[in-house]
Amino acid sequence: MTINLLADPIQLTAQLVDIASPSHHEEEIADAVEEALRALDQQKVEVVRHGNTVCARTKRGLESRVVLAGHIDTVPIADNVPHHFEADIMWGCGTVDMKSGMAVYLHAFATLYDSPELSHDLTLIAYEGEEVATEFNGLGHLQADHPEWLAGDIALLGEPSGAMIEAGCQGTIRLRVTAHGTRAHSARAWLGSNAVHTLAPVMMNVATYRPREVTIDGCTYREGLNIVHVEAGVATNVIPDEAWMFVNFRFAPDRSVDEAMGHVREVLGTHDKVEITVDDVAGGALPGLGQFAARALVDAVGGNVRAKYGWTDVARFSEMGTPAVNFGPGDPGFAHKKDEQVPVSQITQVADVLTRYLTA
Repeated sequence: MTINLLADPIQLTAQLVDIASPSHHEEEIADAVEEALRALDQQKVEVVRHGNTVCARTKRGLESRVVLAGHIDTVPIADNVPHHFEADIMWGCGTVDMKSGMAVYLHAFATLYDSPELSHDLTLIAYEGEEVATEFNGLGHLQADHPEWLAGDIALLGEPSGAMIEAGCQGTIRLRVTAHGTRAHSARAWLGSNAVHTLAPVMMNVATYRPREVTIDGCTYREGLNIVHVEAGVATNVIPDEAWMFVNFRFAPDRSVDEAMGHVREVLGTHDKVEITVDDVAGGALPGLGQFAARALVDAVGGNVRAKYGWTDVARFSEMGTPAVNFGPGDPGFAHKKDEQVPVSQITQVADVLTRYLTA
């Protein structure tokens, strides 16, 4: 299936949606993106492919570089491909997360790469494997094997953000907290040691925790420490010998991973017969809105900026020293839903703002 990068971004979104690309099945859409990019003037554009991640960049020697990145995989199809329209809404898998954002970025790259109005060199990254385990993430593979492709003065990630800037992202830590005891009959409880009772003080430390709010570059990040899963119990007449829970700490990007880890361990405290292991961890990303290239983008969207709650791949750029923001059409609340949808007006809005920014 072929796609037309010069088509209206709404039409291009529809073309991308109609190429089913659930995670681990991105080859067809990667082929289409690569073919379309290689149709551009190869004297002016470098195109490479790593697995099912397709990259392109200009080398015009302009004073700054903007990276436009987005994932081409979706969650599993739920009878919502191909796309369809109802009034001014496009429905279909990937319309929000994030083929509309990818369409806008591809269109901007194709229309501006050789334009005399272009103010920044461009790098475009269309990557695989975002919706599954980190080990499959195409942007993560680039970060490890070809970090030069993530270099730039600012990176834009086409995650749905309601056509405004969601800056930076929070970091996340998930800990498994396990309490150990001794099993016994509940009629002779003194012969055992109740693991749930041992875990209870740690649970109270989380329940009474007062999270902070942090404002960075005008964006307010709200931290949170929560118990998200608990398991215990053998039978209704048995004292449990093990109880465990997952604790999730969402932390503001002014904390490093080590600082965040130290803080949450301090809050949980040290308790006999309780062990804490790390199940998952990912650092946050500072908004970087003080950078010159970022300030120009803020001006282009009329100052409509908010903090990004949750973690996105902007953190990978931040680790490489490239400020990054989320900027794409659609309500993230519709991501991964069977009724996934995007207002076409937001696709046009993001496309217009992006063109204005890249040619300012």
